[in-house]
Amino acid sequence: MSTSDHHPPIAPISPGKRALSLPVLGFILASLLLASVLAVLTGLNMNREQQFMEKFLLQEAETLVRAFEAGARASMMMDSANGNLTTLVRETAREKNVAYILILDEQGQTIASAGQPPDRAHLPAGATILETDTPQVRFLTSPAGQRIYEIAKEFNPLTMMPQRMGMMSRWQNWCGNSPGNSSSDCRQIIYLGLYTESFDAARKEDIKQSLLLLGILFLLSSGGLYALLLANKSRAAKEALENMELYTNNVINSMPAGLISLDPEQRIVTANRAALTIFGYSEADLRDKSMTQLDEVGAGALSALLRSDRELIEQPLNCLSRNGESIPLKVSASQLRDREGRLRGRVLILRDQREIKAMEEALERSRRHAALGRMAAGVAHEIRNPLGTLRGFAQYFSRSAKEDPQAKEYAELMVGEVDRLNRTVSALLQFSRPREPEYARIDLLRIAEKSLTFIQEEADSQGIALELQIAAPDLQLYADPDLLQQVLFNLLQNSLAATDSGGRIVLGGQETADMIQLWVEDSGKGLSQEEQAKMFDPFYTTRKDGTGLGLSLVQQIIEQHQGHIEVVSEPGQGCRITIMLPRRKEQS
Repeated sequence: MSTSDHHPPIAPISPGKRALSLPVLGFILASLLLASVLAVLTGLNMNREQQFMEKFLLQEAETLVRAFEAGARASMMMDSANGNLTTLVRETAREKNVAYILILDEQGQTIASAGQPPDRAHLPAGATILETDTPQVRFLTSPAGQRIYEIAKEFNPLTMMPQRMGMMSRWQNWCGNSPGNSSSDCRQIIYLGLYTESFDAARKEDIKQSLLLLGILFLLSSGGLYALLLANKSRAAKEALENMELYTNNVINSMPAGLISLDPEQRIVTANRAALTIFGYSEADLRDKSMTQLDEVGAGALSALLRSDRELIEQPLNCLSRNGESIPLKVSASQLRDREGRLRGRVLILRDQREIKAMEEALERSRRHAALGRMAAGVAHEIRNPLGTLRGFAQYFSRSAKEDPQAKEYAELMVGEVDRLNRTVSALLQFSRPREPEYARIDLLRIAEKSLTFIQEEADSQGIALELQIAAPDLQLYADPDLLQQVLFNLLQNSLAATDSGGRIVLGGQETADMIQLWVEDSGKGLSQEEQAKMFDPFYTTRKDGTGLGLSLVQQIIEQHQGHIEVVSEPGQGCRITIMLPRRKEQS
């Protein structure tokens, strides 16, 4: 949106005797203001990234230490002499972000070691570590030049035990001490080093982008200053200034962050393209609106902060888009004043946080899934064997209960329940150990028809109509056919369970310039916002006979194909789940 002559953000200042110096000075001050804002924002961003990195690495390191302590407790429970712990340390050290793991006793003897720990002389003193309950952390550099985050703390498997005294004798035996010795004779220290390569790369990229923006700002300021100095000498200088103004508008409209200028009454004067996109307004609709109209209903937080006459830097706030959606933003505000110090307006920089929040949620979900997967693999194997035995006995009793119909019915019920448990365990194993996709060219119409065939009989029995909507009969995509078949089958099964008699289910597909879209739409009971937030969580289900793993597997498979899922649903209005798969180069 270009600056309007009707509502200038700052009232024009009458030129005095030094008419030439005032514009030059104003331009320099504006450039310095923008450079200062950029420098402050860059510094805050760097500091926030550093804090996030340290917090994340500390949490990850403490989680690994707790895992090792759990391994030590398991070794004590099985009277194993460090076997489980040594294996756990060695396997964990294979992770590419783990530099080394070293566990020493109080005398400096090695309990377990993996990776490439630094020389003992360069390690923090064990006595100092044992004197405090707070982990000691530091950054160091490996011989290969890689930066490492190291945590050192006391290694005590009995810390989380509710009945420590009952495990004390095992702890003494595990340490090789006699039961009469004090537990202080068996104190151990763990040193854990994690690579910070991914964080360092992101930090360098941020610095590079900040330098690029600073360079653009410097070039812009230099060009504008030069144009102002020559404005009174020739018409060519005036044209150059107009071109510079146009260039400035293009730069502002190209900014990834939204930029809005306000007059002293908090009415919007200008907004760049990013700001228009955030709020969903056109240029004409957004101009002259008050900021109170964009505040979240009942909050008014942004308007209150703007009235406080103080600068804002990365202030988290929620605003409303045109369609009523609440948008999380980071808002920075700078005041615009004239030479007498009178307030002439404000400049707001808006950063949309929706993608960041989605990434944070995806990261947290991935971490939960990874932990659940590791646990599920072990549990599923332990359950599957006794299930087979139970099923065999149930079948035996079913054949032996010919004279007792009720006993035969109970035995067959046991077989059915065991089979249901076995299906759950199979899904659990598939979730915990997903196989890599084997890509092949797939005829979408054929695989869609096959998927509908699987549920046709059940749909007919429930009085539900099935419909196929494929945009082009020869539409093809490049994916794993078995995994994609499983995705469509799971989605169709969920739609069947949610749709009443007389409803319909639609399976469709189309292609765009860079995406293949597949969707399953039903006229069922729909989903609330709370249900949509949890629908892909493992073991979350609204069906009495569901395992809660179907949609988790769907999401897992789509993420393996570098795609994503969109859900549109309202309670009582049905549900539409759309799968977005990227067009791979093999399809071009």
